[in-house]
Amino acid sequence: MTRGAARWLRQRGLSPIVEVPLADGRRADIVAVGEAAEIVIVEVKSSLEDFRVDTKWGDYLGWCDRFYFATPPTFPSGVLPTELGVILADAFGAELLRDDSRAVEATRLPAARRKSLLVRLTRLAGERLQRLADPTFSTLDGA
Repeated sequence: MTRGAARWLRQRGLSPIVEVPLADGRRADIVAVGEAAEIVIVEVKSSLEDFRVDTKWGDYLGWCDRFYFATPPTFPSGVLPTELGVILADAFGAELLRDDSRAVEATRLPAARRKSLLVRLTRLAGERLQRLADPTFSTLDGA
């Protein structure tokens, strides 16, 4: 589902990064950035039980402009908060079931948090690319 949701984001002009550690210690399933520095977080929920036991998703709302759950088509979407977005996803793609309906201006990130997150994402993406190019170089400090 993560791959399908990431493909959906790319089709909409967003650049996704998976498994992103945030400054508050949480780890977002997908964080995507748009051309205007819009930040989108997608929380992947594989089952109803996964949704019920994992309550950390609410902490992500303060780190994004838009928020979506990515679920399989069989997920009972009626249990998800109605103001948040829902994407139906599988390993190959996804489709929008419901958009994030919160007021865009009301959910805009403060400039300092946006800058901090963009720097974090840039560094994470750079490190991951470097590890692909040079697998023996595992961290920024060479350790």
